[in-house]
Amino acid sequence: MVEHQRLDGLRAELRPDGVGVIAFDRPERLNPLTMQTLCDLERVLRQLGEDPACGAVVITGGDKAFCTGMDLKATEPTGAGGEPVEEVYAVMRRAVSSVLTMREIGQPVIAAVRGPAVGGGFAIATAADIRFCSPDAVFIAPFLKLGVSIGDMGLSWMLPRLIGAGAAAELFYSGSPLGAAEGQRLGLVQRIVDDPLQAAIELAATIAARPRLAVQMSKELLNASIGAGGLREHLELEMRSQVIGLATEDHRQALRDFAARRRSNGP
Repeated sequence: MVEHQRLDGLRAELRPDGVGVIAFDRPERLNPLTMQTLCDLERVLRQLGEDPACGAVVITGGDKAFCTGMDLKATEPTGAGGEPVEEVYAVMRRAVSSVLTMREIGQPVIAAVRGPAVGGGFAIATAADIRFCSPDAVFIAPFLKLGVSIGDMGLSWMLPRLIGAGAAAELFYSGSPLGAAEGQRLGLVQRIVDDPLQAAIELAATIAARPRLAVQMSKELLNASIGAGGLREHLELEMRSQVIGLATEDHRQALRDFAARRRSNGP
């Protein structure tokens, strides 16, 4: 049972009104994802999904960022003698599992987004059933710039279904940021509010007050309507493409360039 938990880069609680709140909690680094964070995210989602007291879930970040995606160090081989591809595969497998859990639990999931949602953070927000955003929210898919394919944690499956294939293709190929207002126009963002967390909790509490089975069956119908039954197979293909890309020299060069830019910009 989830009451109050503080984990690796994650906080979670189940409120008395039946709303489970999961918050990315590494604000000094703008909430990156690590292997442990992904493990904790999947576990907490499953705990909430199995708890009869939980009627809806909200996922949020802090005031500065929702989630800036995979910690680049998490996809670098450790040099501890293991197989590099196997290490990366293990991280990506955990990422896939967390997204599948979001879609498969019976409770609707609302993402409350402030600031950047980048890469895996973009994917997590997109995998939610509903997205509430602050005016400064921005979604970024930087994959091609990093020398890897566009798919990550189901993003190349979900995003075209939400905003259309053409709009998703432009976003993926250009790597340009998508602001909250344009995201709302395209249908990715449902509401733009000054306090997305509070708005998300209010809606989640309303959902939690509905009959549990009716809500669960409704989520299953909505999943079916967007073809989410095929999400598992698509995630497998997407993950393999990412693992291959992460093992290339193009990606290693992108990491070196990224590190050089950080050094030149200073602390």
